[in-house]
Amino acid sequence: MTNMADVIVVGGGVIGCSILYHLCRRDITNAVLLEQDVLGSGSTGRSQTICRTHYSNPITAIMSKESLHVFKHFDEIVGGDSGFVNTGYVVIVKNEDEHGLERNIRMQQELGINTSRVSLEDLKGIAPMIHASDDELLAWEPESGYADSYLVTTSFANRARDMGAQIRMREIVNKIEISSGRVTAVETQSERIETETVVIATGPWSKEIFDSLGMDVPLATVRHQIATIARPVVKIPNHPIVGDIAQSLSLRPEGDSLTLIGFGEDPADLRSYNQGVDLDQIPGVLGRIIHRLPDMDEAYFRGGWSGLFTITPDWHPIIDQIPGVEGLYCAVGFSGHGFKLAPSVGSAVVDLITGSESENIDIRELRLNRFSEGDIFTSSYKYNVLA
Repeated sequence: MTNMADVIVVGGGVIGCSILYHLCRRDITNAVLLEQDVLGSGSTGRSQTICRTHYSNPITAIMSKESLHVFKHFDEIVGGDSGFVNTGYVVIVKNEDEHGLERNIRMQQELGINTSRVSLEDLKGIAPMIHASDDELLAWEPESGYADSYLVTTSFANRARDMGAQIRMREIVNKIEISSGRVTAVETQSERIETETVVIATGPWSKEIFDSLGMDVPLATVRHQIATIARPVVKIPNHPIVGDIAQSLSLRPEGDSLTLIGFGEDPADLRSYNQGVDLDQIPGVLGRIIHRLPDMDEAYFRGGWSGLFTITPDWHPIIDQIPGVEGLYCAVGFSGHGFKLAPSVGSAVVDLITGSESENIDIRELRLNRFSEGDIFTSSYKYNVLA
């Protein structure tokens, strides 16, 4: 059976579903999304889902600001519930990173982001449960928080369906057909769909797809662990999200009694990585948490999971039309930023497809060829995920 589509999106995570939704918003409704499993079953479903705006480069800071606005007003803008919870976000760095912290705050404030440097005394009023030392410096984002990856992904998908798009799950892509330098079709295990436009948004599986097309795209996967602890709610009924650069971890509340701790960036194989947490690392992680929130000395480990970051050499995504192949686009390599940028990414990809100018960003900064051209992003910190 042969069908036709104006656009095919490969990948049903939050990025792919956001792209599909934004295609429909621009009246490109003859669009098909192909997902090899179920929606959000890859990196999306294993995300820590922190929605913050602290970045080292304007393009990601702007995209996170735009996306945070969508998460906060999701029902009004998209329709449905994002599960957004406003907790605020504390950044903690060592004195040696003062220049980077000041640089980031200044840049973000110029972009209209609500952030500021705060003192140890200020921290007592903002989050008295958090301990910081005299050799540490702080920033505070009062509007940040976290959302629900399942709700966001399925809401994008449902709105796209409502507008006429098709979503086909458990549909494995066997081949992206390219003829005379342009996309012509996508072949799955059950059908061939003719199209002139394909978007690859397949997270950790993207490297395999590009390899099958004979394209060398600099992507790798690292394993990021998330441990769940039950906190002593009498002493710590809640707390803000903490980007603990000083200790190379992050933590956020989950519901009324749990806290999620994110740590680790270890190289991992897509098909064989440990999807749980390394139990031998938990005592050390809990020690770092108790250092930061002393009343966590009564917390206990509940479990956890691991997901994959698909990283690029500069820890920034590739959003581009693949050079030399007309109609082939990608949104890959989000390096741990994907969920928090997803609403803005969907809009930017559709701008790229339609030839529109993005209002606030120059998407060319995220082109594939930046690596061969030596025009890469740098970070204010050694902690890559805050690049």
